[in-house]
Amino acid sequence: MENLDLIVLRALLDWRRAGKKALLATVVRTWGSSPRPVGSIMALCEDGSVVGSVSGGCIEDDLIRNYSGLQHFPLDQQSAPQFLKYGVTADEAHRFGLPCGGTLEILLEFNVDIDSLAKLINELTDGKLVARETELKTGTVTLKVIAQPEALSINETVLSNTFGPEYRMLIIGAGQLSEYLATMALFNGFSVTVCDPREEYRGNWKVTGVTLSSQMPDDLVQEMRLDSRSCVVALTHDPKLDDLALLDALQTKAFYVGAIGSRRNSEARRQRMIEHFGYTEESIAKLKGPVGIYIGSKTPPEVAVSVMAEILAVKNGVRLPESSQVSYAKELL
Repeated sequence: MENLDLIVLRALLDWRRAGKKALLATVVRTWGSSPRPVGSIMALCEDGSVVGSVSGGCIEDDLIRNYSGLQHFPLDQQSAPQFLKYGVTADEAHRFGLPCGGTLEILLEFNVDIDSLAKLINELTDGKLVARETELKTGTVTLKVIAQPEALSINETVLSNTFGPEYRMLIIGAGQLSEYLATMALFNGFSVTVCDPREEYRGNWKVTGVTLSSQMPDDLVQEMRLDSRSCVVALTHDPKLDDLALLDALQTKAFYVGAIGSRRNSEARRQRMIEHFGYTEESIAKLKGPVGIYIGSKTPPEVAVSVMAEILAVKNGVRLPESSQVSYAKELL
């Protein structure tokens, strides 16, 4: 499954290529609580079709009411974007289903240029990180390939929003827990690769939409060139498969590197890395283990939920309290 931004942009491009008028809505500012973060996008077609989200649903309904039908779109193919603000008063916040005290501002871009959309999608498909800059007076769009993600920025003249390639997850091991975790990662928009040189495990794999590799995990880690939108989770319990791959992953910009195991097994892994590979506590501090947040997990799907939750928390910059980072049922591990 592609990430949500690409799904939205592809739908918008399809509508524009079909000769339909359509708009791109972007959350540019929030105050207090808001249902969707800054940078979230949504596409709306003249016929009322919607892809993506800028809120929990009520604001989308209001946009559909106000902008469905050709008469509601500017006559010019390219016109100045418009700002909308929701939730300014308590009554509006209640009406639009916003959290108490929540306010958000949205920028609407009408009839986005087909060529710039196609170019943006091509760059993202090629794995590039792109800053999309929109001139607020004219709607003119400029694309710039960048090296590091940048937060959305807006001033009196320009909106700049960063779009990136899919987040990637490398799962080491093709067992039952991996199937549940891969499924959850897919519907969270990750591109998933599962690596296991053991034929008896690969042969029973059932999840579609996943790249299944028979390489040695450490070789694949080097081949994938993991970046800041990548994560690695080792689930085999086999040091011969896990350890070298984890060590290589720790040398990359991957935002999350972790391995399953009890506290005892995780500590033993750390000691092996220090004693046999010359690492220090500081150089392996990034390694997560035991992986997962504490939710009382007792089954493989529950364990997968706890692991996926921790990965998403790290991805989204959420600092988890120490009490939540106690692993699931030790007897399973």
